[in-house]
Amino acid sequence: MYIKVRVVAGAKKEEVVLEKPNYFKIFVREKAKQNLANKRILEIVAREYKIKPAQVRIISGHHSPSKLLSVDVEKSVTK
Repeated sequence: MYIKVRVVAGAKKEEVVLEKPNYFKIFVREKAKQNLANKRILEIVAREYKIKPAQVRIISGHHSPSKLLSVDVEKSVTK
């Protein structure tokens, strides 16, 4: 499944807003340096879908605030 994400790096508080189905606006405290914000986004999206961060990949937008992510929900963790 693909989702679109708009990232605001360096925000004062972390927040996830569902703008539309499969479109999130995510505020992260990490700066957009040394891939810190991207790593945190993967963790946040994985938490939202209750999967492991390794099941979320950035398809496009590595250096952009607008990103396309691939989420592998078929292998979700069930407990």
